[in-house]
Amino acid sequence: MAVPATERSPVRPDDGGGGGGGGHPRRWAILAVICLAQLTVLLDNTILNVAIPSLTRELDASTADVQWMVNAYALVQSGLLLTAGNAADRYGRRRMLLLGLGLFGLGSLAAGLAQSSGQLIAARAGMGVGGALLMTTTLAVVMQVFDAGERPRAIGIWGAVSSLGFAGGPLVGGVLLDHFRWGAIFLVNLPVVLLGLVAVAALVPESRNPGGDRPDVPGALLSTVGMTAVVYAIISGPGHGWLSGRVLLSGAVGAGALAAFALWERRVPQPMLDMSFFRDRRFVGAVTGGILVAFGLTGSLFLLTQHLQFVLGYGPLDAGLRTAPLALTVVALNFSGLGARVLVRSGTPVTVAGGMALLAAGLVAVATLGADSYGGMLLGLLVMGAGIALAMPAMANAVMSAIPPEKAGVGAGVNGTLAEFGNGLGVAVLGAVLTARFAALLPAAAGAGSLPEALAGARTGAERAAVTEAFADGIASSQLVGAAAVLAGGLLAAVLLRRAEREGAPVGAA
Repeated sequence: MAVPATERSPVRPDDGGGGGGGGHPRRWAILAVICLAQLTVLLDNTILNVAIPSLTRELDASTADVQWMVNAYALVQSGLLLTAGNAADRYGRRRMLLLGLGLFGLGSLAAGLAQSSGQLIAARAGMGVGGALLMTTTLAVVMQVFDAGERPRAIGIWGAVSSLGFAGGPLVGGVLLDHFRWGAIFLVNLPVVLLGLVAVAALVPESRNPGGDRPDVPGALLSTVGMTAVVYAIISGPGHGWLSGRVLLSGAVGAGALAAFALWERRVPQPMLDMSFFRDRRFVGAVTGGILVAFGLTGSLFLLTQHLQFVLGYGPLDAGLRTAPLALTVVALNFSGLGARVLVRSGTPVTVAGGMALLAAGLVAVATLGADSYGGMLLGLLVMGAGIALAMPAMANAVMSAIPPEKAGVGAGVNGTLAEFGNGLGVAVLGAVLTARFAALLPAAAGAGSLPEALAGARTGAERAAVTEAFADGIASSQLVGAAAVLAGGLLAAVLLRRAEREGAPVGAA
């Protein structure tokens, strides 16, 4: 009996096409739908930050409430990425994409209509479930509908939209809050979700793992608990102290659960994540680079918004507008296909090393040239954008190419999990460097604490200027630490990827 067309993979996973367009006939329209869903999910990673004053005032939210409003989405999403990717492989990527859109839309509706902090926190958690399904299925579908020749460019566009969504959250949020109440930042998702549901149903073909592995329930539980606990520890560390009982307990639970997950996956006949992938230098190199790119991007944006507002004196919307060149550079270079052409001509190791070197150079330029004016910062943002446009798609392609095509959902889950881990690590580590440096340089008369507290404690104009200068110096130091980490990670990733090539394993699109 013939297999229904909706259940067949639209492209042979390893057709090895040389760029001749051997993928799905509607692959570019499918990519547009995928990118629309991805953009919506990633906007919500950062869009809530600009609404915090309104939420505090209108919902009478405490500091703890606000933290949970922001973190509930990221915690649930990061904890479920591997499980969501595995479900997409097993039950159908199109089916999980539709389910993810539906859950994300329902969560957005509930968040927009929330009347209390508890309701908003619960709605954000529901959005995180939908977001996990969308982040994994979008990349998995890209791997299925594009052949090997066109895949680097498609992943480059997918990565560009991801960067745009992440960096554009504060800007979109600022525009909406200038004209509507805070609920608009969630309700604006609804027409996009409805359009996405119709387009996915009409365009995206179904694909799944033909092996039909049995569900790995213990693996799913252990990975979810482990990732959620680790990300919670990273998020909580700066606020509660790295040696606080809450952070240490969460970190220990997460590390224990992930260790148990690794042991279980090595023993179970049909693992959710084949641990042998971590013996592949190509995979490990791409993993290393992916974490460090997310580390540099997220950590730098965390610092940039504070620099623009607290040091250079811009408002939230103006600050968001001034970070836009970073995302626009990524979009322009990847939509033009430049990143894909560099990847094909130079190979993955050179592209990764070059991209991360540019990202590091951009961070150095922001720290040194942009300390007192936006002009120097703009140059750094443009260089950072060029680096991200080269490195991010190359590493995503390397991760996905190191994993069998029938496990594309799990591969996307690994890629997304690494990004979430790098995001949290970037904010935590660079934030800790900022705090330590600021405290060390703070005038004794101003007292310790955050910048607003220190400014309030300063008695004279000279003391206030010294406090602001100490904060600016702390930000610059943090950006230089981030640059060193990104450069070292890029060199390590390139070495591992080069060794994989020499051993005969094809890397990415090369």
